[in-house]
Amino acid sequence: MSRSGYIDDYDYEGTGGLWRGAVTRAIKGKRGQALLRETLAALDAMPTKALAAESLVTADGEFCTLGSVGAVRGLDMLKLDPEDWNAVAKAFNVAPALVREIVYENDEAGEHLDGWHYIDVEVYGPVRPFYPEYGSHRHPRRVQYSEEEVAQRRWARMRAWVQSQITPTQAPSAAKKEGQP
Repeated sequence: MSRSGYIDDYDYEGTGGLWRGAVTRAIKGKRGQALLRETLAALDAMPTKALAAESLVTADGEFCTLGSVGAVRGLDMLKLDPEDWNAVAKAFNVAPALVREIVYENDEAGEHLDGWHYIDVEVYGPVRPFYPEYGSHRHPRRVQYSEEEVAQRRWARMRAWVQSQITPTQAPSAAKKEGQP
């Protein structure tokens, strides 16, 4: 199991829809939106645009998405168990469902997080007309990203995800005008 607590068979007895509803309400709620706005500001303020995984803060001082907010708030994150969602949710004053979703997005979501990608390699000279070349001079090869590249890609992905979850706010005067004749 991961730090987020998500597992492959989360839809046991049809509860997956209920869980997704809890996540949606946590994201769209007042506290969730406030945390997401604060997260966006914290990510933009980071001097090094890179995020860690599997911990709120690493021994090297690198942060995950929630850890970046905790650092801005001045929280002592070494005292928090990153796998205790209720304690982390209480420290950040949000629902545990939102904490688990952010942790999942930070640690597990996205194809870039496994550290591998494919590149095309062009082979010069004669090639066999059968397996493995099939007469082609271009071959995909799997290569690994460096840890620094993965951390930078994680930052870019999380910033985009946080930005996509923030709902635009209406000015209070505009809301009154629309609601009243």
